[in-house]
Amino acid sequence: TRLFSLSGDIVNKKQALLSSTNVNKLWGVGLMLFLPQMGYANPDQLASGILSRLYSRAFIVAEPDDSKRVVFVSADIGMVSQRLRLEVIKQLKSKYGELYRQDNVILSGTHTHSGPAGYFQYTIFLLTSKGLIKPSLNAIVNGIIKSIDIAHQNMKKGRIFINKGLVEKSQINRSPYSYLQNPESERNRYSSNTDKEMVVLKMVDVNGQELGLLSWFAIHPVSMNNTNLLVNSDNVGYASYLFEQEKNKGLLPGEGSFVAAFASSNLGDVSPNIKGPHCINTGESCDNLNSYCPVGGAKMCMAAGPGSDMIDSTKIIGQNLYLKAKELYTLASQEVTGPLHAAHQWVNMTDVTVQLNATHTGKTCKPALGYSFAAGTIDGVGLFNFTQGSLEEQPFWEIVHNQLLGEPSNETKECHKPKPILLNTGEISLPYAWHPEIIDVQLFTIGSLAIIAFPGELTTMSGRRLREAIKSEFESHGTQGMNVVIAGLCNVYTHYITTYEEYQIQRYEGASTIYGPHTLSAYIQLFRGLAKAIATNTVQNLPNGPEPPFFNITNLTLLPGVLADVAPIGKTFGDVLQEVQPQYRVGEVAEVTFVGANPRNSAQKTTLKTFLTVEKYETISGNWHVMYNDASWDTRFYWTKGLLGHSQAKVEWHIPSSAELGFYRIQYFGHYKVQPFLKPAEFYPFNGTSSAFEVVKL
Repeated sequence: TRLFSLSGDIVNKKQALLSSTNVNKLWGVGLMLFLPQMGYANPDQLASGILSRLYSRAFIVAEPDDSKRVVFVSADIGMVSQRLRLEVIKQLKSKYGELYRQDNVILSGTHTHSGPAGYFQYTIFLLTSKGLIKPSLNAIVNGIIKSIDIAHQNMKKGRIFINKGLVEKSQINRSPYSYLQNPESERNRYSSNTDKEMVVLKMVDVNGQELGLLSWFAIHPVSMNNTNLLVNSDNVGYASYLFEQEKNKGLLPGEGSFVAAFASSNLGDVSPNIKGPHCINTGESCDNLNSYCPVGGAKMCMAAGPGSDMIDSTKIIGQNLYLKAKELYTLASQEVTGPLHAAHQWVNMTDVTVQLNATHTGKTCKPALGYSFAAGTIDGVGLFNFTQGSLEEQPFWEIVHNQLLGEPSNETKECHKPKPILLNTGEISLPYAWHPEIIDVQLFTIGSLAIIAFPGELTTMSGRRLREAIKSEFESHGTQGMNVVIAGLCNVYTHYITTYEEYQIQRYEGASTIYGPHTLSAYIQLFRGLAKAIATNTVQNLPNGPEPPFFNITNLTLLPGVLADVAPIGKTFGDVLQEVQPQYRVGEVAEVTFVGANPRNSAQKTTLKTFLTVEKYETISGNWHVMYNDASWDTRFYWTKGLLGHSQAKVEWHIPSSAELGFYRIQYFGHYKVQPFLKPAEFYPFNGTSSAFEVVKL
């Protein structure tokens, strides 16, 4: 057996929730409350509670002689930013030397739209994130490092198996009119306008002990829409939760050795809101080129999930993913064998010449966003009067952006045609560059498995073309039968990547293809180069390329500071303001409201592992046993900010059918802040406890 070599060994993977200790607390709630969520670009979507914790899941694979290693991290965040990656690699180098490097570490975001903002260095993202929030950035970095540390400390000899299968009734193409622009002959090769295939890796040690699951599937984690104010990992996070709870029986979320990651793939035009787009004011379909409603316009056109509300929809889609992954995992028998390889380059994506055919070349452009970018999608509509499919400038907005940002150059306009440019981000550098020029391209092979680390959101057909190109490149150099998967939202965020044909009608995804109409061709050319280097064993000859910048952003944030906490007269922190009822039936909601304190006070407190517990009284021992915490999908934590330091915390427990009957109580934990005159702030822990209540049958 080998330490790992896909010929009979394994990986190591080990979860570290943004911490089993408490790193995830920092990021999951404490720092996130009243911080914008990342995904819908809505600065008013401020987190005010928690539905589930956010996790980093790390997988390390090593050769039998430990001569080579690769690391894959799937983190419950919107995407990996360049600043985040640079910080992680810097810390890994400080801790491990040259063991974990730019070339052999992939960082991938699940693309939940209900996670933290504030960890970017480019201005376009700073604008909707209230700046660069250093504590938020640091918490995510520390959580990812912690997950890698735990994996590093738990290497085992083992084996990896692969399986694939189709997931049904879980996704639709949200830009079908763009998809139809692709050649009919190409579309006829596929039975659907989305990729329904899930790829699953099963990891076991040499004794057959189950270690983990790593899967890829193309779906947007936007079952939670842009009205949601609760931190959570959305549908893919719920799938991970179900799988890990099954394998780590009897333990709380985040505890136990088994790890299940549902990583992102080519999800650019794929929605989980399978009821499709309808006008929310009239109920009629708005499945048209412009996603436009006769009454109310584009802002009324929204897609709906299969459930009664967005949390129900999240659970339905997440359970679909979990059930298919469980089936594929159970039946996985094809072993992944062979050596490890990793290739990485930095590339100036604004200046790539693409060989389109024998006689014609194309070129990428300086970054720019089109008018339809501002329209949003059927999963989250945009602002003002923008619509998808806009091919002409609007005089009013042309004047606005020309006055505020300057008119795009003729070169940029020509390069991006037919995109009408709303934001010429590649030509603005104040206070910092607005979009990245230097990006990462990266490719792993683990035996017969190739993992493309893609820095953005590929549409369905874009992903198909890229996978085919990489498979073909390997075959042309004598490497047959490669399984090629795309890991999305990796290393640096470059928005969307459509096919050349999809780009022409400029729906949201095309307008958000920031390097112009030849972006996909450029990426295919670049990743082919990495595949060729691996196949011909010439990775060492690849130029590193120009390193990305690291902006010295010392203090650029609009996030308000935390006031000293104040309890109502005659009350203290943790006192109950609204008590539970004495009895609840299964299926009902137990809730209690406490005198609260700002959860951000608890961010740095390693002793605080949860803001809440639901505890059951054990009659034999006479003790209270923790059954649920704030990482459990059956609990909700809400924090309501009042005036002058006053606040309330409400805890809900949505009692599941699996709950044991008996007596329970709910506890709330936090820290309150005292600000002495001319002295550093002081923080004091507290907790509050509800009365006991009974859970009985329906």
